Amino acid sequence: MHSSLRCLKDSFDWLREAVWQWMLINGLIFFAALVLAFLAGCNRAVFIPESSPIRMGPSVKGKVYLLLDGQWTLTDNQVQIPEGWYCVPPSFVQDESKEVPSS
Repeated sequence: MHSSLRCLKDSFDWLREAVWQWMLINGLIFFAALVLAFLAGCNRAVFIPESSPIRMGPSVKGKVYLLLDGQWTLTDNQVQIPEGWYCVPPSFVQDESKEVPSS
């Protein structure tokens, strides 16, 4: 009878070890997923007021509007905007495409 108890204890030890390994692996997977979710969601949007021009930093890329034949046309591809260039709100620039010609 003593040997059957020892065998039962050995199977519980095996089960305890298997559950511990399963919890450890799932905990690590959960932690890795949590870290990736936080890293992917860490985009910070900053509101730039209308009264504030901005200056481009390094490696700025994006689509831009070009004034072609009096119409603002969005480029199909992204362009590299040189570091140091200024970007101002529309209120800083007189939009000549909407101006009524003077007589």
